[in-house]
Amino acid sequence: MFNKHDINRNECMLRGTLRKKGYDWWWHSFTGRDVQTGEEKPFFIEYFLCNPALAEEKPIFGQLPENQKIGKRPSYVMVKAGCWGKDAMQLHRFFSWKETRVHYNAPYEVEAGDCYASETHLKGKIQIKPSESQAHPEWMSDSGRMSWDIKVEKQIAFNVGYGASKFFRRIEAFAMFWHAEGMKSTYSGIITCDGRDYEVLPSGSYGYADKNWGRDFTSPWVWLTSNDLVSKVTGKRLENSVFDIGGGRPKIYFCPLNRKLLGVMYYEGQEFDYNFSHFWLKVKTRFEFTEDEEMVHWQVEQENKTSVMKTIISCKKADMLLVNYEAPDGKKRHNRLWNGGNGRGTVELYRKTKDGLELIDELKVGHVGCEYGEYC
Repeated sequence: MFNKHDINRNECMLRGTLRKKGYDWWWHSFTGRDVQTGEEKPFFIEYFLCNPALAEEKPIFGQLPENQKIGKRPSYVMVKAGCWGKDAMQLHRFFSWKETRVHYNAPYEVEAGDCYASETHLKGKIQIKPSESQAHPEWMSDSGRMSWDIKVEKQIAFNVGYGASKFFRRIEAFAMFWHAEGMKSTYSGIITCDGRDYEVLPSGSYGYADKNWGRDFTSPWVWLTSNDLVSKVTGKRLENSVFDIGGGRPKIYFCPLNRKLLGVMYYEGQEFDYNFSHFWLKVKTRFEFTEDEEMVHWQVEQENKTSVMKTIISCKKADMLLVNYEAPDGKKRHNRLWNGGNGRGTVELYRKTKDGLELIDELKVGHVGCEYGEYC
């Protein structure tokens, strides 16, 4: 059973050695509508924490040449927010740990200036002037303005199981951990983006919330998720369904497991699990990422002992970002990490029978959160 909520896995994980060389972030993505035109726009908000034990009076940026020269590692709380589609942007606002309040235990809370995050509420604002963005490349930020006051309700979870259990967290077995407390979430509230107001309603927010933490990132980096699902067989919208795929090349004690993905489909109450760490399911995965001049494409085929899921997603490059992060050691290894919220495609779900594959449903999917990148 992967739909198992566990807010203890959503608490701040920067303990032990991760306090000096670790990151932790809470990611939220959803869709709003322009209050004047009704036009949809997908947004993301993230609270990213790095290396609290190295804190100084001001944020420490790993991308500053003088810090790279002496091997000084980053330390800060970064609030990341932005949008996809037309005028896509990512904005970064930084705080020192010494001006931040973090409640480490569940339920988590992060408060930095007028920015706040918890299990149920997000609030904050960022304003980056063009001159600031140009003068501070170490911020890895575009210019723009965004403010938000948003309520969150996390409905369906993707609990990856023992791989992120307390024991494996304590021994820091993996370089990058993942927990999706709100694989399907609803959001409500108001976003103001570059002077325009967007209303976020629970119905049609197509929300998602997860977290990652660890000492490094994966490469390749794969992420696909959506709860905007319509059956091609019946023509009906699925109101209690969501799929989520993530991973790429996880590391256990610095030993990579090549091309491994964690994937699930929650189909109107039925669970289809393609989590490679659940060895008893005999999961097999094949995935491919390609790009052309205008589009990027994902093809993922996953199977276990009883079922098969085939996922084909595409997204316009014009709607996406090359999203920016630096690792806790100060290196920026991902310099071409495609990130979007407007993906579209299909998911085919099959049941294995003695005579072959039997189609359960073919789904038309939209509002797909999508990501791919490799170190370069």
